[in-house]
Amino acid sequence: MERTLTIIKPDSVAAGNAGKILAHLEAEGFQVVAMRRLHMNEAQARAFYEVHKERPFYDDLVAFMTSGPCIPIALERDAAVGYLRQVMGATNPEEAEGGTIRKLYATNVERNAIHGSDSQENAAIETAFFFARADLLG
Repeated sequence: MERTLTIIKPDSVAAGNAGKILAHLEAEGFQVVAMRRLHMNEAQARAFYEVHKERPFYDDLVAFMTSGPCIPIALERDAAVGYLRQVMGATNPEEAEGGTIRKLYATNVERNAIHGSDSQENAAIETAFFFARADLLG
């Protein structure tokens, strides 16, 4: 079993799509290990997306991720990191394959419904950002 992190982003929560996205993930064989709903403040969003701080979209990303509640979720399944990336679809929903989460629920490349860790190393770092070790036992 492999673990990864996803975040149902503020656009999906506001649109009432969080339950649909969670059901989609479970139908794809992911098991929820830990989940919470929170409204990230600016310091939290800047810290989480620090890897992008030199990119031109960083401030817009921080503003978006602090615009409303989001739902971080620790997930498990075989090949979780890579499979989640496939299930999410391309960052730009116009380029995403049919049936992927972003094709179904994203508005545009910036409001793209869902985040997913891009490597096992980042999955561990990102999961630890939102969940204490005790949250992940079980």
